[in-house]
Amino acid sequence: MMNANVIVAFPKMEDAKAIKAVLTGMGYNVVGCATTGAHVLSLADRVEGGIVVCGYKLNDMVYQDLAEDLPRGFRMLLLASEKYWKERENAYGIVFTPMPLRRQQLADALAMILETQQLERRNRKNRMRSVEDQDVIGMAKELLMDKHDMTEDEAHHYLQKCSMDSGNSMVESARMVITIYG
Repeated sequence: MMNANVIVAFPKMEDAKAIKAVLTGMGYNVVGCATTGAHVLSLADRVEGGIVVCGYKLNDMVYQDLAEDLPRGFRMLLLASEKYWKERENAYGIVFTPMPLRRQQLADALAMILETQQLERRNRKNRMRSVEDQDVIGMAKELLMDKHDMTEDEAHHYLQKCSMDSGNSMVESARMVITIYG
């Protein structure tokens, strides 16, 4: 789970490097440190999604301007005193951790962001399924609900677990259920 790409951005490079050292020690892949939003965006263009850990203001922009410009697949963790955080509305899903920073707060915030990103990826994948595949999954759920007195949610989780355990896609697992019970 900690293989997420992380970019650290603070107006002072020594601050960025200090946070990078903490993150690297926690097992995160820090792809770079930056002092400007432009440099963050350049680094972000080189990787497929990740997390930007930054302070309130960089040398060329504030955090919210950077959040607006981040490529899809990136989330932001803002490390700043609460007075800066309360100044702006959180329109970009920015996660805030107050300064002074505690290691456990940082770990918890990053874990929450990673979990959110995984959920978003799964939801995107579900939306990309064809109507036929959605029908197959729906049919398998109905069979599980009828044969095993499951709720729809339980049937869905059962198909997900079968899929993960077998290494098959959810549609393939649904087809197996249909073959067995259909």
